[in-house]
This record gives sequence, structure tokens and C-alpha cells, in this order.
Amino acid sequence: MNHDAYPDNYIRAILNSVKSIAMVGASPVNVRPSYFAFKYLAQRGYDMIPVNPGHVGKELLGKPFVASLSDIERPIDMIDIFRNSSHIMPVVEEALMLDPLPKVIWMQLGARDDVAAAKAESVGIKVVMNRCPKIEYGRLSSEISWMGVNSRTLSSKRAPAPTQGMRLSLNRMSVGGGDTAASDRAARNKTEQS
Repeated sequence: MNHDAYPDNYIRAILNSVKSIAMVGASPVNVRPSYFAFKYLAQRGYDMIPVNPGHVGKELLGKPFVASLSDIERPIDMIDIFRNSSHIMPVVEEALMLDPLPKVIWMQLGARDDVAAAKAESVGIKVVMNRCPKIEYGRLSSEISWMGVNSRTLSSKRAPAPTQGMRLSLNRMSVGGGDTAASDRAARNKTEQS
């Protein structure tokens, strides 16, 4: 897997298939990026599990914190690592001891560890590095385009604003009327011409 550029279909397949996400480094402080990502993903229907040993005994949006991945008593589909790169390998090593193994290990923006990624991929775990699932979900569902972020589709139409608990399809039509596969092709063609 080329971890410098992920095909939209790879990210889309991950976000469509996972149901439970353990967020390592989650924070109950409502101005922290991990709080926003946790809340956003929980509002989109994902079963979120906050992992942070410094907050055991507290809750994040009604979900109790656990100290480590091994404290989670159910299967985990995805581990979202909200730690800097120097802390990734220990998290991946703990993930590799889980039974069953997670399907995905996702490293947040600014986090990358190619050795840890290779170790996870060697046992069949998909890996995403230096990306945010909140941003990717919003981008691929066209939800983010109503906020004025470049979706690679020109249109004067505005998508409907999402409501509480509304989960937009990652395969939905874009704001401009074309499906997201068209924008994927346009981006791929642009890359090939460069």
C-alpha cells in the first residue's frame, strides 16, 4: 500500500465496513481535536470507545474511558490513534495481541510510522496514516462541501446541512450531481497528466 496517497475507494470501504472504533488518545476536553473527531464519528453511528489511561473513571459523551485496548471486552473494528508518531508502535503492538485482530489501524493527521504500518499489514490489517476519519467521512459523503471546503465539484447548489444523528452515505451523489467516482477519476486523470 502506498501510504502517501490513498484511493478514495480504499478509505470509503474502510469507513463503510467498520462499526466499532477505539480512539487511543481520546480527550474529554471539548476543545481538543480528538474530542471533535470522537463526537462527530459517534453522531454518525459508529460505536466509539475512548482509550486514555489518564481519564479512567470519566466518560466521553456517555462512553466510559478504558486504560488500554486490552481492557475492551468486545471486538474492535478500527483503532484510531490520536497520539504522536513516537507512541504509535506500542499501540500497534498491543493491537496485534487482540483476539480477534482489528480490521484497521488509523493514524491521525501528523502521525506516521512506516515500520508499525508494515507490521500491522503483515497480518492482514489495513492501515491509514496521516489522515482524519472525520475529515475523510465528511469529504466522501459530500457533507463537508456544504461548509465551503473544496470537494473537486463545482456547483452553486448547497447540500442540505446534516442533522443530529444523520448519517450520510459515503456513496451518495455529490453536490454537483455527479457521483464521487467521477471526482475520483478526475483527480486520477489530473495526477496522471502531471
